[in-house]
Amino acid sequence: MAFTSDYLEFVLEQLRKLGGITYIKMMGEYLLYYKGKIFGGIYDNRLLVKDVPSARSLLPYAKSELSYDEYLTVWGQFRLH
Repeated sequence: MAFTSDYLEFVLEQLRKLGGITYIKMMGEYLLYYKGKIFGGIYDNRLLVKDVPSARSLLPYAKSELSYDEYLTVWGQFRLH
């Protein structure tokens, strides 16, 4: 299942106050950048954040999951509910 543009717009609206958020369409999904650095993406109508120490410290209770399936993982990510 691919993303819907409504969900992309919802996520972008939630992040609007940060400023500096950009996105690039990649293989049917979207990669998200903050001030030029990738921080996550929209996969199957899920906002996934790159699994790095800074994300873990800011999101200590976020559940870790794969972007697609166990055989096609770009990085470990956190799903934000």
